[in-house]
Amino acid sequence: MKMTYREAVRQAMHEALAADPRVFLMGEDVGKYGGTYACSKGFLEEFGPERIRDTPLSELGFVGAGIGAALGGLRPIVEVMTVNFSLLALDQIVNTAAALRHMSGGQFSVPLVLRMATGAGRQLAAQHSHSLENWYAHIPGIRVLAPATIGDARGMLGPALADPDPVVIFEHAQLYNLEGELPADWRCDIASAAVRREGTDVSLITYGGSLPKALAAAEQLAAEGIAAEVIDLRVLRPLDTATLAASLRKTHKAVVVDEGWKSGSLAAEVMACIVEQCFFDLDAPVARVCSEEVPIPYAKHMEEAALPQVPKIVAAAKQVIGK
Repeated sequence: MKMTYREAVRQAMHEALAADPRVFLMGEDVGKYGGTYACSKGFLEEFGPERIRDTPLSELGFVGAGIGAALGGLRPIVEVMTVNFSLLALDQIVNTAAALRHMSGGQFSVPLVLRMATGAGRQLAAQHSHSLENWYAHIPGIRVLAPATIGDARGMLGPALADPDPVVIFEHAQLYNLEGELPADWRCDIASAAVRREGTDVSLITYGGSLPKALAAAEQLAAEGIAAEVIDLRVLRPLDTATLAASLRKTHKAVVVDEGWKSGSLAAEVMACIVEQCFFDLDAPVARVCSEEVPIPYAKHMEEAALPQVPKIVAAAKQVIGK
């Protein structure tokens, strides 16, 4: 079945709402407007205002309300319009949702799913183009997902809602219009990375909105006789280091592609894991392709120059290989 990433997200939420009366959706413009990214169109009419709740412009308030609802036995899906707005709710996410199981000695859990759009590439300038996945992947007590394919957009929400602890799902805004076939086996776990393309010469390790770029880079490299393996991390916390290690023991070289800034990036954590577990399997230093260390510009040509792009990934892979 052919569909867009947006429709896959919508189908996943619709299935959850229809199957379990404890599930409800809340966030800015999710009701009458149908969602900022049109992922909840028609939900208000079908499920009613008790289960599709438009919220005020107060992330701290409605994320906190979602945490309270989860503690009370419901299964909330809380949509934050973009990742930069989630900064207003960091106290609720970090100090409350992520910590309550520990702080209560295991007496309480917070089965909350927090969805948010992330990433740049749409000329929304410095305040609306963040890739802060690494901030959340740093926090014990939450699981962090980054569905990069139509199958994962469809399949990850169900297991996330079944998780007794908070799950943060990052949906790269550039992917919503992505169109393709929904795999027959779209149901998936929320624990493992995925090998999206087999290869033997270099591992391209990435996630989210950078996956299509890594796959395009692998195509270009293949035309030059270089077989790149593409690893989609999918789960950013906890990282599936076993899949990374298996790939590195085959290719012996790696490039990590991360739309976050290089300093303190998720790419740095991935590189550290590789060095800790696979140092003697490496034939060259691990390289990384990240966004430039600047606020993301508004001008299209400057925005493109600031972000990881296919030529940068191809050049990094060739450098690692020595070509």
